[in-house]
Amino acid sequence: MSTDYQQAREALGLRLRELRLTCPDGRLTGAQLAERLGAGWTKSKISKLENGRQTAEAEELQAWAEATGHPEAYAGLLAQLRGFESHIRSWRRQLSSGHRRVQDAITAEHDRTRVLTIWENVLVPGMLQTADYARHVLTRHANLMQSPRDTEDAVRARIARQAGLTEPGRLYRIMMWEGALHALVCPPSALAAQLDRLMGVVGLDTVQLGVIPFTASLRIFPGNSFWIYDERRVVVEDWHAELWLDDADSVATYLRVWRTLEQSAVYGADAQNVISRARRALPAR
Repeated sequence: MSTDYQQAREALGLRLRELRLTCPDGRLTGAQLAERLGAGWTKSKISKLENGRQTAEAEELQAWAEATGHPEAYAGLLAQLRGFESHIRSWRRQLSSGHRRVQDAITAEHDRTRVLTIWENVLVPGMLQTADYARHVLTRHANLMQSPRDTEDAVRARIARQAGLTEPGRLYRIMMWEGALHALVCPPSALAAQLDRLMGVVGLDTVQLGVIPFTASLRIFPGNSFWIYDERRVVVEDWHAELWLDDADSVATYLRVWRTLEQSAVYGADAQNVISRARRALPAR
């Protein structure tokens, strides 16, 4: 967890403790506040929130403000929460109503971006996915995260975003690890169609599609996937959350990672050969 994020969470915890200790009808102990808040609250939870070891939900902040006699403090607490959530967006929170909302948020970033730089180490990037491939990927993620199912809405939103591939003035610099071409996150027939789609993308004037073959000499290991939006923001995906980073140092780091990886990539006909080889290696069924 980033230091900045943890410091922000601890700062929110200090504010929560301050509200507990300045309750208008007398300072409350952790146990007393937990009892006042009711079901689902324990002294241990109070301690974790105040010490920055747990992140509160918005409704928990509102309940805390009211239980400590400071209902007017809720707006400030929520602003603190939203401040650090804007950088680390947990999947649990993002997927509380399904994948469509996540797709809409990333579409907003795409709409204001002219140059999108993508590195993918395990999947075909969403900008190039077929509907069937996207459906399997989103279903598996929903299963893992135990989130509401709105798969078809999410697929439609993802596919609609691909209209940008044919818009003049845009550039998509997309690079993949060869492993993404072999990962059976869908049936072989769906992956075959997906690889055919990639073959057709090579040569588009708005797309620079590179592949790092298994046999390439690597300058750095192929780590997490990431997306760089106009060199102003980086989105990095992990199992627990997405990181939305917009400080200059972070952007510069990911650009440096991209350029280092690119030294091992092949493009054009060479990329098509790698994709074709993966296509031929697919199991018959």
